[in-house]
Amino acid sequence: MKFELKATDIASRARAGTITLDHGPIETPIFMPVGTLGTVKGVHQRELKEEINPDIILGNTYHLYMRPQMDIIEKAGGLHKFMNWDRNILTDSGGFQVYSLSNTRKIKEEGVHFQSHIDGSRHLFTPENVMDTQRTIGADIIMAFDECTPYPCEYDYARSSMHRTHRWLDRCIARFEETDNKYGHNQTLFPIVQGSTFKDLRQQSAEYIASKNAFGNAIGGLSVGEPTEMMYEMTEVVTGILPEDKPRYLMGVGTPINILENIALGVDMFDCVMPTRNGRNGMLFTANGTINIKNRKWADDFSAIDEAGYTWVDTEYSKAYLRHLFSVNELLARQIASIHNLGFYLWLVREARNRILAGDFTQWKNKMVKQMDNRL
Repeated sequence: MKFELKATDIASRARAGTITLDHGPIETPIFMPVGTLGTVKGVHQRELKEEINPDIILGNTYHLYMRPQMDIIEKAGGLHKFMNWDRNILTDSGGFQVYSLSNTRKIKEEGVHFQSHIDGSRHLFTPENVMDTQRTIGADIIMAFDECTPYPCEYDYARSSMHRTHRWLDRCIARFEETDNKYGHNQTLFPIVQGSTFKDLRQQSAEYIASKNAFGNAIGGLSVGEPTEMMYEMTEVVTGILPEDKPRYLMGVGTPINILENIALGVDMFDCVMPTRNGRNGMLFTANGTINIKNRKWADDFSAIDEAGYTWVDTEYSKAYLRHLFSVNELLARQIASIHNLGFYLWLVREARNRILAGDFTQWKNKMVKQMDNRL
């Protein structure tokens, strides 16, 4: 496993690099489609590989632990074989999902006691068993178990939570180092920076995480309701501390504009449910702005969904046809919109990479941010 920087933008912290893992290289900046339950919702693996073509996708430990459960995944030979995916997978540790179960969980030093959102059954996640679970899933990159602090929160709570995350990280590292890979490929562990929206806590956490000398590092606890400018401020603090020779992953972010602005701050990896979730609700992202395809104005617009052609669906179907599919609640509408949005997100990060390599990223980014802020 290695990370090689190819270029750095002169006018910003934007970087182009290559992460090499056992399931192939990952060219950064990269957006990882979210495959929470062993599938990118509404998108066939064939379309994912041939049209969207990501080097890596994301799965979720909490949801896979609940369904289909670990015995099924282990019998299948790991998640790669279970879902017929021969490229890289990253698994979120479940910390954010446990955070979202605020009414049915209790956080203690040993771990988090929580109730299943499916049947109310009681479970315990600890740093140790979350490492074991992700080993069993077989992801190429696994995340440390952390506590994602809510926004807003009091300073004392954020500080206490951050130190707990650090203690849990030490337990994660110990467990990870005493266990083996299961399926013949290497796995690597990413720690997570926390600290809410407090600059001094973010600095402390970034320094602690950097001291662990992990292969890569993540930034968590952002995009949880804080103002966008605060997200950028915290990201800038953290990327100024995390090592330059290791990939940086900003978890759960975000809009196309968020992604470009955070690339400019030195982030290499992103994930978000937005392209598929918003797509299922009729919102399409394009380089010229967002389209609510359900609006009446598109009913007799027979132009291509997007003539830029991020995927085959963009030029094969018209706006009028896609609007019709949404108006009659046809499942194909959600699939087409999801494929388009994912194709656009992957185009965006790849074009950002090209611009970094070419030396004109900042000028291009500023133009794109203005364009994408339009409602078409």
